[in-house]
Amino acid sequence: VQLQASGGGLVQPGGSLRLSCAASGSLFSLYTMGWYRQAPGKQRELVAVISSGGSTDYGDSVKGRFTIARDNAKRTVSLQMSSLKPEDTAVYYCNAFITRGVSVWGQGTLVTVSS
Repeated sequence: VQLQASGGGLVQPGGSLRLSCAASGSLFSLYTMGWYRQAPGKQRELVAVISSGGSTDYGDSVKGRFTIARDNAKRTVSLQMSSLKPEDTAVYYCNAFITRGVSVWGQGTLVTVSS
């Protein structure tokens, strides 16, 4: 599977942005998909995940502001981000969890929240 993330950019505090990740391969619907982010000088952290069955989980810092969704027919996973804060500035990565110890990462898309 290959992942292609898009949708990053510059947004003002309080604004919204939608990230999308397109996946190749026919087994997309079986994978748990996730978004992670890495800010300068910090470790990569979980933003949100969605299971093959549609169950979701979020990092504490984004709960209530971000929403992850998937479209298995289109093989895409999206991240709707609202009420953005400067501390949300990071490179956002799409991830496909294949099996234990095996996951695939997309190339990352930069989100900058600044006035």
